[in-house]
Amino acid sequence: MFSIFNRNNNKETIWAEDLDDMLDDIHLIDIREGYELLSGKVKTAQHIPMGNLLSTPERYLNQDEKYYIMCQSGMRSMRTVKALQEKGYNVVNVKGGMAAYKGRNRI
Repeated sequence: MFSIFNRNNNKETIWAEDLDDMLDDIHLIDIREGYELLSGKVKTAQHIPMGNLLSTPERYLNQDEKYYIMCQSGMRSMRTVKALQEKGYNVVNVKGGMAAYKGRNRI
């Protein structure tokens, strides 16, 4: 009844603040543009700009793996996740993005 209050009611979404405990075990992809990385990034994230990832996902992703997609606010990553899921990829949106991430792995 009150599922809107459940933080993880969508299996395709996690919160940025929950990343730190997972970083050693996940494939994290930062889809922001290069200039956006100047404001900080998660040190274990692989940088693949959104346009590159969406135009040739087979170059970067394996359909047998799970990937966590992060942008600045979570909006571009949400759209990217939807598009990649439609192509058969196992991807998860990082809600809140770098704007919400204040973890110990920010550089």
